[in-house]
Amino acid sequence: MGRVRVLAIDGPSGAGKSTLAARVVDGLTARGCRTALVSTDAFATWDDPVAWWPQLVDGVLRPLAGGLPGAYRRMDWTTGVPRPGELVRVAVPDVLVLEGVSSGRTSVRPLLSHLCWLEGGSEAGRLARTVERDGAAARAELARWQRFERGWFAVDGTAEAAGTRLS
Repeated sequence: MGRVRVLAIDGPSGAGKSTLAARVVDGLTARGCRTALVSTDAFATWDDPVAWWPQLVDGVLRPLAGGLPGAYRRMDWTTGVPRPGELVRVAVPDVLVLEGVSSGRTSVRPLLSHLCWLEGGSEAGRLARTVERDGAAARAELARWQRFERGWFAVDGTAEAAGTRLS
């Protein structure tokens, strides 16, 4: 993608993608690498888990590929109902770390420098971690999200396409 290298960290909810991505960014930054992190959580909602992708392409991926800064509106959940929130600007980095469910989708793979798949253990264990993180009131939505993910990843073949697979 132009001069920007793109690392996608994909896998099911509760697998630890955000934690791994933050560690990667910290490590690269400590080595003097200009790094940006964009999470698919900034775009996805319960009712729109993946169809928002053109916003990411048009706002971030396409501009960065052309050597220009990108921007997107982060989803604001403060009222409990998702709505467009703050504008997030993305300076042109050496490495863009794109993390979250669907970050390694088929349509973006030609732009990726590397795809990392993080399994994160059993579905029940991942659900427990996401409920702990998001609260018990979100359990039904999180379980529904997991059912969606199961189908998404099976059709997309994300894990099989990954250059690195972590459990």
